[in-house]
Amino acid sequence: MAKVGDKIRIIYMSGEPNYSGREGVVNSIDSLGQLHGSWGGLAVIPGEDDFEIIEKA
Repeated sequence: MAKVGDKIRIIYMSGEPNYSGREGVVNSIDSLGQLHGSWGGLAVIPGEDDFEIIEKA
């Protein structure tokens, strides 16, 4: 599981094909476990969206 400060790469985001390949740093994780960060305005939803951690904080 990603943690705040980890750098991730989005492999697949449900309903958002333009987010594939984007990278960014996890800035916060909300109460639902969604990841918010510097890759754009949308949250990554673990279990629904596919991403990889490319650098641990």
